[in-house]
Amino acid sequence: MTIHQHPHVTDRDAHFVGGGIASLAGAAFLVRDGNMPGENIHVYEKLDVVGGAMDGAGDPDEAYLIRGGRMFNYPAYECTWDLFETIPSLEDDSRSVKAVMDEFNETHPSYAKTRLMHEGERIDAGEYGLTRQHRQSIARLLLTPEPRLGDTRIEEWFDESFLETNFWYVWATIFAFQPWHSVAEVRRYMYRFLHEFPQLHTMEGIDRTKYNQYDSMILPLRRWLEDRGVSFEYGHEVTDMDIVPSRTGRTVERLYCETDSGTETVPVEPSDLVFVTNGSMTDGSSIGGMDEAPELNETGASWELWKSIAEDNPQFGNPSVFADNVTETKWESFTVTLHNTDLFDHIVDFTNEEPGNGLVTYLGSNWLLSTVVAAQPHFANQPDDVKVFWGYALFPDREGNYVEKPMSECTGREILQELCYHLQCEERLPEILDDVTCIPAMMPFITAHFQPREPGDRPDVVPDGSNNLAFLGQYAEQPRDVVFTVEYSVRSAMTAVYEMLDLDREVPPVSKHYRKPGVIADTVRAAYR
Repeated sequence: MTIHQHPHVTDRDAHFVGGGIASLAGAAFLVRDGNMPGENIHVYEKLDVVGGAMDGAGDPDEAYLIRGGRMFNYPAYECTWDLFETIPSLEDDSRSVKAVMDEFNETHPSYAKTRLMHEGERIDAGEYGLTRQHRQSIARLLLTPEPRLGDTRIEEWFDESFLETNFWYVWATIFAFQPWHSVAEVRRYMYRFLHEFPQLHTMEGIDRTKYNQYDSMILPLRRWLEDRGVSFEYGHEVTDMDIVPSRTGRTVERLYCETDSGTETVPVEPSDLVFVTNGSMTDGSSIGGMDEAPELNETGASWELWKSIAEDNPQFGNPSVFADNVTETKWESFTVTLHNTDLFDHIVDFTNEEPGNGLVTYLGSNWLLSTVVAAQPHFANQPDDVKVFWGYALFPDREGNYVEKPMSECTGREILQELCYHLQCEERLPEILDDVTCIPAMMPFITAHFQPREPGDRPDVVPDGSNNLAFLGQYAEQPRDVVFTVEYSVRSAMTAVYEMLDLDREVPPVSKHYRKPGVIADTVRAAYR
C-alpha cells in the first residue's frame, strides 16, 4: 500500500470558499489546532463583509439591518464553545467571547411570559395541547431510525390537528419549521434539544449574545484571524473548480473567481486544502426599504457552484433537493430602527415582555408574524435614544389581515401597518411610525436545509475519495446534529480540519441529554400539559 506523505503544514495552503461562520471557524481551527500559519490561509467571499447569516449592519442615521438572529444553548453547542472560549472579546481582550456571553446571560436571562398572543390576549403556551394520538406520533418518530423516514414530510407524519396545537406554534416559530419540511429533521431536533422540551414556551434554555451576532462573535473572530495573517479576499465569487479524478481519488487543482477585474484563476497544489461552504441560507437575499418591497431571487452563487461541481461527482450530494423550490424555502424578516420609540414602548407594554425576554408570535396573523425585542442596545454603535427590534413571518405569500396584499409585496411601511393592527394600535397610524424605519429582507433559501431529503443528498464533510476537498456548513452531512444552528457550521469546520490534517484530536461528541432519566421524566410530564 502506498502511503502519501504531505508536506509540513507550514508548506501547505488552505482555501475557503465563502466567508460565513463555517469558514471562519475552519480557519481558526487550522491556526489554533493545526498550527498552520495564518498567511497560508485564504478566505474568498463575494461580498465586502464576512459572517454570512450571522450579520448585523447599519447605523442610527441610515437604519440597522439583521436578516436573522441566532439563538444558542449552553448544554448543546459543544464545538461552538470550544472555539469561542479561546477568542478574545473586542471590549476586553482579557476575556473570551464566551465569558462575555456567560455574563450577559446571567444578567439578562430569557424568560418569555407571553410567547403566544391572539387578538391581544396572552395564550398560555405552556399548555401544549397534545392529545394521546399526538404523543404516540412523537414516540413513534423517536423510535423510527432516520433512514426509514426518507423524505417524509411533517404533515405526512402528524395529523392536521397537531399543526394547530400550542406546542406546534411554539416549536415552529422558534425553529422555523413548516408543515412541508422534513420530519427527519424534527426527529433530530427532538433528540438534540429534549432537555429543553419542558421549557420551550418560556425559552429559558435559550442564550444570546450581548449584541447582534456580527458585533459579538464575527468581528472578534475576524480580528483574531487577521492578527494571525489570514487573508480575506473580498469581492471574490468562486464560480467553478477544476476537480481531477485519478486512481487515488479526486483532487482540486484550480479555483475560478469572478471579481470586478474579471476572472481570476487560483492554482491549488495537491497537498493544499480546499473547504467549500456548499449552499447558503442567506444566499440570494434581497433588501427592501421603508417604501420599497424586496425582490425575490431564485438562485445564488453558492448554489450554482455546488450544482457545478456535483454534476460530475455524485458523492458531492444533490443540491437541487434544497435549492429548486424557493416557494417552500423562503420567508421574510424585517428590522425596525426607532428614533421615535412609541412603537417600541407599546410592544413592551402590550406583550408585557421586557426587552431581551424572548419571542412573541401573533396567532391571529395570516402571515404568522413574530417579533423579537432584544436587550438594548443591540448594536455596538447604537445610541441610548435609538431602539431596534426584529421580526419575521413564516407565510409571506398570504394576504395580510389589515394590509390587503401578501407580505412579500409589502414595503417596510406596510409591514409596520400590519404589525400595528395585531398590536391593536392601528388607530395611531401614522404618528406612531413617524421617525421609524423598517427594512424588510426576503431570503429565498432561509429554510432550504429543512427540505425533505434522502441519505446522500447532503455530502459527507469529507467525501469518500476526496484528496483535498471538504464541505462545510448547513448542507454537509453530520449524523445526529441539527441544521439551522451555529453549532452545525462550527462542528463541520472542526470535523473537516481534524480529518484533513489527520490531527490526533477528537471532535466533541454530540451530547446525549435524552438519555438522562430526569430529562425523560420532565419531557413526559410536559407532553401531558
